[in-house]
Amino acid sequence: MNQDIVAAGRAPLWPSFWPEVPAEDRPAIRDVLAELLGRGVILGGEGSGREWFLLIRDHYQSHVADYLAPLGLELVVDDEALLLQARPRTEACQLLATFSRDETLVLLALWRIWDDEQASQAAAAVVISADELWGKLRLFFDRVEPPEKTQMESVLAKLRRHRLLRTHRPEGATQPGELQIEILPSLSRVIPFDDLEAWLQRAELCQAAGEAPLL
Repeated sequence: MNQDIVAAGRAPLWPSFWPEVPAEDRPAIRDVLAELLGRGVILGGEGSGREWFLLIRDHYQSHVADYLAPLGLELVVDDEALLLQARPRTEACQLLATFSRDETLVLLALWRIWDDEQASQAAAAVVISADELWGKLRLFFDRVEPPEKTQMESVLAKLRRHRLLRTHRPEGATQPGELQIEILPSLSRVIPFDDLEAWLQRAELCQAAGEAPLL
Protein backbone atom coordinates (compact mmCIF):
# COMPACT_ATOMS: atom_id res chain seq x y z
CA MET A 1 0.00 0.00 0.00
CA ASN A 2 1.23 3.50 -0.81
CA GLN A 3 3.02 4.89 2.25
CA ASP A 4 1.64 8.38 1.66
CA ILE A 5 -1.88 6.96 1.93
CA VAL A 6 -1.03 5.09 5.10
CA ALA A 7 0.49 8.22 6.59
CA ALA A 8 -2.64 10.17 5.78
CA GLY A 9 -4.61 7.68 7.87
CA ARG A 10 -6.94 6.45 5.15
CA ALA A 11 -7.27 3.55 2.77
CA PRO A 12 -7.42 3.88 -1.04
CA LEU A 13 -10.75 5.07 -2.45
CA TRP A 14 -11.92 6.60 0.82
CA PRO A 15 -12.91 10.28 0.54
CA SER A 16 -10.46 12.97 1.53
CA PHE A 17 -12.44 13.86 4.68
CA TRP A 18 -12.03 10.35 6.12
CA PRO A 19 -9.00 11.17 8.30
CA GLU A 20 -11.11 13.86 10.02
CA VAL A 21 -13.72 11.32 11.12
CA PRO A 22 -13.17 9.75 14.56
CA ALA A 23 -12.85 5.97 14.46
CA GLU A 24 -16.03 5.50 16.50
CA ASP A 25 -18.13 7.37 13.90
CA ARG A 26 -16.80 5.59 10.81
CA PRO A 27 -18.99 2.45 10.95
CA ALA A 28 -22.15 4.58 11.20
CA ILE A 29 -21.13 6.77 8.26
CA ARG A 30 -20.41 3.68 6.16
CA ASP A 31 -23.87 2.34 7.07
CA VAL A 32 -25.51 5.67 6.21
CA LEU A 33 -23.88 5.81 2.78
CA ALA A 34 -24.81 2.19 2.05
CA GLU A 35 -28.45 2.83 3.01
CA LEU A 36 -28.70 6.06 1.02
CA LEU A 37 -27.19 4.50 -2.09
CA GLY A 38 -29.15 1.26 -1.73
CA ARG A 39 -32.57 2.58 -0.65
CA GLY A 40 -32.40 6.34 -1.10
CA VAL A 41 -33.94 7.18 2.28
CA ILE A 42 -33.17 6.71 5.98
CA LEU A 43 -36.09 6.96 8.41
CA GLY A 44 -34.73 8.90 11.37
CA GLY A 45 -37.64 8.19 13.67
CA GLU A 46 -37.16 4.48 14.13
CA GLY A 47 -34.48 1.93 15.01
CA SER A 48 -30.86 2.64 14.18
CA GLY A 49 -32.02 5.31 11.74
CA ARG A 50 -32.54 7.70 14.67
CA GLU A 51 -28.88 7.55 15.67
CA TRP A 52 -27.74 7.89 12.07
CA PHE A 53 -30.04 10.85 11.43
CA LEU A 54 -28.75 12.79 14.43
CA LEU A 55 -25.10 11.98 13.65
CA ILE A 56 -25.31 13.21 10.06
CA ARG A 57 -27.54 16.19 10.80
CA ASP A 58 -25.41 17.48 13.65
CA HIS A 59 -21.88 16.63 12.48
CA TYR A 60 -21.47 15.29 8.94
CA GLN A 61 -23.96 16.95 6.57
CA SER A 62 -21.31 18.55 4.38
CA HIS A 63 -19.17 15.40 4.36
CA VAL A 64 -21.99 13.14 3.15
CA ALA A 65 -23.23 15.79 0.70
CA ASP A 66 -19.75 16.03 -0.85
CA TYR A 67 -19.56 12.26 -1.16
CA LEU A 68 -22.92 12.04 -2.96
CA ALA A 69 -22.44 15.05 -5.25
CA PRO A 70 -20.34 13.35 -7.99
CA LEU A 71 -23.08 10.71 -8.29
CA GLY A 72 -25.66 13.37 -9.13
CA LEU A 73 -27.34 13.01 -5.72
CA GLU A 74 -28.30 15.77 -3.32
CA LEU A 75 -28.44 15.16 0.44
CA VAL A 76 -31.75 16.26 1.98
CA VAL A 77 -32.03 16.53 5.77
CA ASP A 78 -35.71 16.83 6.68
CA ASP A 79 -35.99 17.82 10.35
CA GLU A 80 -39.78 17.80 10.35
CA ALA A 81 -40.21 14.32 8.89
CA LEU A 82 -36.95 12.98 10.41
CA LEU A 83 -35.63 11.80 7.04
CA LEU A 84 -32.26 11.63 5.35
CA GLN A 85 -32.65 11.32 1.59
CA ALA A 86 -30.32 11.07 -1.38
CA ARG A 87 -32.43 12.96 -3.91
CA PRO A 88 -31.55 12.52 -7.59
CA ARG A 89 -30.72 15.68 -9.52
CA THR A 90 -32.52 14.66 -12.67
CA GLU A 91 -30.27 16.65 -14.98
CA ALA A 92 -27.19 14.79 -13.76
CA CYS A 93 -27.97 11.59 -11.87
CA GLN A 94 -27.28 8.25 -13.56
CA LEU A 95 -28.54 6.17 -10.63
CA LEU A 96 -32.27 6.77 -11.03
CA ALA A 97 -34.41 3.79 -10.11
CA THR A 98 -36.43 2.14 -12.82
CA PHE A 99 -40.01 1.16 -12.20
CA SER A 100 -42.42 -1.08 -14.03
CA ARG A 101 -45.56 0.26 -15.66
CA ASP A 102 -47.74 -0.67 -12.68
CA GLU A 103 -45.25 0.75 -10.17
CA THR A 104 -45.10 3.99 -12.14
CA LEU A 105 -48.87 4.39 -12.18
CA VAL A 106 -49.01 3.88 -8.42
CA LEU A 107 -46.16 6.35 -7.89
CA LEU A 108 -47.90 8.95 -10.01
CA ALA A 109 -51.17 8.44 -8.13
CA LEU A 110 -49.48 8.70 -4.75
CA TRP A 111 -47.65 11.87 -5.80
CA ARG A 112 -50.97 13.45 -6.86
CA ILE A 113 -52.68 12.43 -3.60
CA TRP A 114 -49.78 13.86 -1.58
CA ASP A 115 -49.82 17.11 -3.56
CA ASP A 116 -53.58 17.53 -3.19
CA GLU A 117 -53.31 17.04 0.58
CA GLN A 118 -50.50 19.59 0.87
CA ALA A 119 -52.44 22.11 -1.21
CA SER A 120 -55.43 21.75 1.11
CA GLN A 121 -53.18 22.27 4.15
CA ALA A 122 -54.35 18.99 5.62
CA ALA A 123 -52.53 17.07 8.34
CA ALA A 124 -48.84 16.43 7.79
CA ALA A 125 -49.37 12.66 7.62
CA VAL A 126 -51.10 11.55 4.41
CA VAL A 127 -52.79 8.18 4.93
CA ILE A 128 -55.18 6.38 2.58
CA SER A 129 -56.48 2.84 2.28
CA ALA A 130 -55.51 0.47 -0.51
CA ASP A 131 -59.10 0.62 -1.78
CA GLU A 132 -58.95 4.42 -1.88
CA LEU A 133 -55.68 4.27 -3.80
CA TRP A 134 -57.16 1.89 -6.35
CA GLY A 135 -60.11 4.24 -6.78
CA LYS A 136 -57.75 7.16 -7.39
CA LEU A 137 -55.90 5.12 -10.01
CA ARG A 138 -59.17 4.58 -11.87
CA LEU A 139 -59.94 8.29 -11.61
CA PHE A 140 -56.53 9.65 -12.62
CA PHE A 141 -55.89 7.13 -15.42
CA ASP A 142 -59.29 6.45 -16.91
CA ARG A 143 -57.83 5.49 -20.32
CA VAL A 144 -55.21 3.08 -18.96
CA GLU A 145 -55.87 -0.21 -17.21
CA PRO A 146 -54.52 0.17 -13.65
CA PRO A 147 -52.84 -2.64 -11.69
CA GLU A 148 -55.20 -5.31 -10.48
CA LYS A 149 -55.97 -5.21 -6.78
CA THR A 150 -54.15 -8.53 -6.43
CA GLN A 151 -50.98 -6.95 -7.85
CA MET A 152 -51.02 -3.98 -5.51
CA GLU A 153 -49.32 -5.81 -2.64
CA SER A 154 -46.12 -6.45 -4.60
CA VAL A 155 -46.06 -2.88 -5.96
CA LEU A 156 -46.49 -1.40 -2.50
CA ALA A 157 -43.82 -3.75 -1.12
CA LYS A 158 -41.24 -2.38 -3.57
CA LEU A 159 -42.11 1.23 -2.77
CA ARG A 160 -41.93 0.39 0.93
CA ARG A 161 -38.41 -1.03 0.45
CA HIS A 162 -37.41 2.29 -1.10
CA ARG A 163 -38.93 3.97 1.98
CA LEU A 164 -41.38 6.03 -0.02
CA LEU A 165 -44.31 4.86 2.09
CA ARG A 166 -45.31 2.89 5.17
CA THR A 167 -48.13 0.39 5.41
CA HIS A 168 -50.21 -0.74 8.36
CA ARG A 169 -53.01 -3.26 8.63
CA PRO A 170 -55.62 -2.14 11.20
CA GLU A 171 -56.52 -4.55 13.97
CA GLY A 172 -59.34 -6.80 12.86
CA ALA A 173 -58.92 -5.95 9.16
CA THR A 174 -59.62 -8.95 6.94
CA GLN A 175 -59.69 -7.48 3.42
CA PRO A 176 -56.62 -6.42 1.36
CA GLY A 177 -58.30 -3.11 0.56
CA GLU A 178 -58.30 -2.13 4.23
CA LEU A 179 -54.50 -1.83 4.28
CA GLN A 180 -53.49 1.69 5.38
CA ILE A 181 -50.82 3.47 3.31
CA GLU A 182 -48.88 6.43 4.71
CA ILE A 183 -47.22 8.46 1.95
CA LEU A 184 -43.82 9.69 3.16
CA PRO A 185 -42.37 13.08 2.16
CA SER A 186 -39.52 11.22 0.45
CA LEU A 187 -41.90 10.20 -2.35
CA SER A 188 -42.65 13.79 -3.32
CA ARG A 189 -38.92 14.44 -3.81
CA VAL A 190 -37.95 11.32 -5.72
CA ILE A 191 -40.32 12.19 -8.59
CA PRO A 192 -39.22 15.32 -10.50
CA PHE A 193 -42.46 17.31 -10.67
CA ASP A 194 -42.18 20.98 -9.76
CA ASP A 195 -45.92 21.50 -9.78
CA LEU A 196 -49.27 19.95 -10.70
CA GLU A 197 -48.99 21.09 -14.31
CA ALA A 198 -45.83 18.99 -14.75
CA TRP A 199 -47.66 16.02 -13.25
CA LEU A 200 -50.62 16.49 -15.61
CA GLN A 201 -48.30 16.51 -18.61
CA ARG A 202 -46.68 13.25 -17.53
CA ALA A 203 -50.03 11.63 -16.75
CA GLU A 204 -51.36 12.61 -20.18
CA LEU A 205 -48.31 11.08 -21.87
CA CYS A 206 -48.93 7.86 -19.97
CA GLN A 207 -52.58 7.78 -21.02
CA ALA A 208 -51.84 8.63 -24.65
CA ALA A 209 -49.16 5.96 -24.98
CA GLY A 210 -50.91 3.36 -22.89
CA GLU A 211 -47.58 2.88 -21.12
CA ALA A 212 -46.04 4.60 -18.14
CA PRO A 213 -42.26 5.05 -18.15
CA LEU A 214 -41.52 7.24 -15.12
CA LEU A 215 -38.35 8.90 -16.35
